[in-house]
This record gives sequence, structure tokens and C-alpha cells, in this order.
Amino acid sequence: MDALTALLDGPRARGAFLLRSVLNPPWSLRIQDEAALAIAAVVRGAAYYVGDDGQVVGAGPGDVLVIRGSEPYTVAEPAGTAPQIVIHPGQRCTTPEGEDLAEVMHLGVRTWGTDEAGSTLVITGAYQLSGEVSQRLLSALPRVLVVPEDEWDTPLIRILADEIAKDRPGQEAVLDRLLDLMLITALRTWLARPSSGAPGWYRAQSDPVVGPALQLLHHNPGHPWTVAELAAKVGVSRALLARRFGELVGEPPMAYLAGWRLALAADLLLEPDATLAAVARKVGYGGAFALSAAFKRVRGVSPQAHREQYSA
Repeated sequence: MDALTALLDGPRARGAFLLRSVLNPPWSLRIQDEAALAIAAVVRGAAYYVGDDGQVVGAGPGDVLVIRGSEPYTVAEPAGTAPQIVIHPGQRCTTPEGEDLAEVMHLGVRTWGTDEAGSTLVITGAYQLSGEVSQRLLSALPRVLVVPEDEWDTPLIRILADEIAKDRPGQEAVLDRLLDLMLITALRTWLARPSSGAPGWYRAQSDPVVGPALQLLHHNPGHPWTVAELAAKVGVSRALLARRFGELVGEPPMAYLAGWRLALAADLLLEPDATLAAVARKVGYGGAFALSAAFKRVRGVSPQAHREQYSA
């Protein structure tokens, strides 16, 4: 398992929020729903992300915006339009004065807006991410990024636009998987840019020495790895692997493995039936006590407190 695969391997979309918005400019939405990650795919028209820090990022037809973090922001067209609608936690929709707009703006199955024939059509998806494996990647992303249509040759936006307004058995599962696929494709496309500022451990996956080593660690984190064994598997000397790993990833192989194991453990602990002992075995700790001690030392909370925090 590589690090990007791990992004959606644990906290996949399950009943994720998905909405087809049809609007006529000028329009402006104040987003304060506290979602950890949002995706906005522009089908027609344009949309602008406007951050509270003044950052403005635009998207046109076929472009996708990925917005990280739960801080409020505005999406509008044109960019300077004052907010007319506020999206609250739970996707509750009101005017800035607090008047409920759910019924007024309902236009059909998963469709909402001001005009069924509006010149702007945007598909929005929102995740409430909780897995720490995801955070390892998401923390390396900017607040907002845009993937232009000409950088990714994919029919995903068209397919999602077609499926989102359907009401069929199993449709929720179909939409969840399409949203996951759109997210992973957008991030993979963006991270492949030389200018993306991707973290060292992501860039190192293409290195002929460090890449295979990372694959081994990701695929089998529970194995009692040593640098010597890892180097032998890759077919290089211990010194070469240690030096090159540190240069590209920014930390020694065993330090990286320790962080990866605890990130996996944090994610696995959120699964309903997971026991501490079972998680410890899966990520390479001798038992529940060893994992609990390492978890609390590094993260500052016990595994149980971690569970309670995310449950709350």
C-alpha cells in the first residue's frame, strides 16, 4: 500500500454529502459547515474560492477545487459578491440573517439552487475525515488547490453530474465511490506537478532505491523491519539506503516506519470492532501495552482518549 492509496483506504466516503448546485450570477455562498475536506467540480460557468485571508482561486468548466480544513470560506461568482447564503454544519442552509432556505432552494434529487436553468452548475462533495492516515497526506496540501481540466483527462465530472440526480437502489454507494475516485484522481494529478511542493515521502516513491523500500514498509508495517533487512530486500547496502532515505524523505527509515505505524493505528482504532491488541499486532507492536505507551508518548493521548475524541 502506498501513502496515496492509504488516503482513502480507511476513511472512505460513507453517505458523504453530495449536492448539485444550479445558480445564476451574481451568487455567493458562505461555507462554515466545518467539513474537513471539500471538493467542488465546475460543470458549467465559473466559481471562485475566496479565503478570509484574501486568497482568491478561480475554476471554470471541467476544473476541480479541493479545499482542506474546517475554517470558513466563501465560494462566489463574481469573486467579490457579498455572501447571500450560509451553509452551516449538517449542511443546513440559511440567509445571513438566519432564515431557513432548505425548501425555498430545493430543485429536485440532490439538486439545489436559484434557477433550474442557471448558467452555473457546480457539484460539491464534503468529507468529515477522521483517520490520521489521511491527515498525514492532507497536512501536506495547501488550503485550496485547483486541478484544471487540461491537466487531467477524465470523464469523472460528466459521470458524477449524470449520476448525482438519480434516485435508484444503491445510488448512495455509487456516489460515494465516484466521489472517492474524483478525490484520489485530483490529488494524484496535483501532486505529480513539479511545482506542487509534495512532501518528501511522496516524491521519494519514484526513486529506484527509496521507492521500493517505502512500498515494503507500507505493504507490511507489522513486520519487524530493520534497516539491514530493508536494504537487502531492495538490493543495496545498508549505508546507501539509510543515506538516500534520509535525504529524500527527511528522516531515517525506522523513524518513518514508527510514524507510519502510529498513523495506521490511529485510523484502525476508529473502526467499531477493533481491539487495541488486534491493532497492535497489525501495525507491528508486541502487544496492547506497547502500542498504548508509544501512542501516548508521541500523540499525547491514550488510544482510548483518541477514540473518544473522534466519537465526540
